Amino acid sequence: MLLFAGLGNPGPAYALNRHNVGFMAVDIIHDVHGFSPWKSRFQGLTAEGRLGGEKVVLLKPMTFMNESGRSVGEALRFFKLELSALTVFHDELDLDPFRVKVKSGGGAAGQNGIRSIITHAGAEFRRVRIGIGHPGHKDRVTPHVLGNFAHAEEGKLSEMLADIADLAPLLADGNDPRFMSDLALRQQ
Repeated sequence: MLLFAGLGNPGPAYALNRHNVGFMAVDIIHDVHGFSPWKSRFQGLTAEGRLGGEKVVLLKPMTFMNESGRSVGEALRFFKLELSALTVFHDELDLDPFRVKVKSGGGAAGQNGIRSIITHAGAEFRRVRIGIGHPGHKDRVTPHVLGNFAHAEEGKLSEMLADIADLAPLLADGNDPRFMSDLALRQQ
């Protein structure tokens, strides 16, 4: 069994924020692959389904970004999963918009949801880093992250999310290099 967690902030006011692109990714995986209806568990929302040959639980922590680790840690303990079974989808300032990179382990790089997961569960999990671009100056980071995607970006956002969902079985199979190369080819 695998746990795919998308990070974001709960509530309609945050739904289209750049910071919520992790929620958006697991939402589209949920819809494209016919997962069960969302239900409240582990201080979040969960849904179960299959990607390729793997059983996957999707998780959207409802704790707000900075406390995501409470929800993720609770789910990991309940299912008795190792950190290697966890994949976290989150926004990444240091990647160009809509660029996606997969990495395992490492630090939080200023991402408070990742920092919370590291605190509550450990650092050796896989991250699907979804680029939102840097606004250029650190004083503009918070409004950028908590701002909505621009209308002009919505088409590219939708395409990227659809590609992530379509290729998600590669992540479930542990084929990160193929996931990234196939995604990059689609984005050309």
